[in-house]
Amino acid sequence: MNDIINPVALVDRSFYFIIGFSFVFLFAIIFVMIFFVIRYRRSIHPVPADIRGNVWLEIAWIFISAFIALAMFVSGWQAYTGLRDVPEGAMEIEVMGQSFSWIVLYANGKEVENEIVVPVNTPVKLNITSLDVIHSLFIPAFRVKVDAVQGLNTYAWFIAEKKGEYFFQCTEFCGIGHADMTGVVRVVSREKYDEWINKEDDW
Repeated sequence: MNDIINPVALVDRSFYFIIGFSFVFLFAIIFVMIFFVIRYRRSIHPVPADIRGNVWLEIAWIFISAFIALAMFVSGWQAYTGLRDVPEGAMEIEVMGQSFSWIVLYANGKEVENEIVVPVNTPVKLNITSLDVIHSLFIPAFRVKVDAVQGLNTYAWFIAEKKGEYFFQCTEFCGIGHADMTGVVRVVSREKYDEWINKEDDW
């Protein structure tokens, strides 16, 4: 499992890459704009110069812009494929949205509500669908956001590297109880997970 790349890192890297370039260009454009306002103000240049295109400048701008756009695309594509390429042997859990809760079903038949319990450092595949209207499963800590649609089977996966509790919710307005459609991902040790999954009752 050591060769598994956590998709959280890929998503964050893509986000920082894009937002970083955005800030660089924001400040660069502001700097150039202020420079031109001061350097070419009317008191110094009362008659504007008629400047035609510069071929080399236009070629440079086209290639630089194309390179940055392609770099952003590659970064985003790596993040996307990282979220969709499930590691072999991942634990599978069925997650079904209904008004207004999440039903979670494990391979041994254990069923819980609004709670996903997983062992730490284990890839987990969530098979997601809906029993009625459209819902959307959002687990911010693991960058997971997938619509749950009746009759459509989709999925998401994550790997939790730290034990703890992580909030999740429905982010598709699904009715009057939408705001209450929340839950928690509990990440525990393998020993505690094995004990929990084989118990008749919950914690």
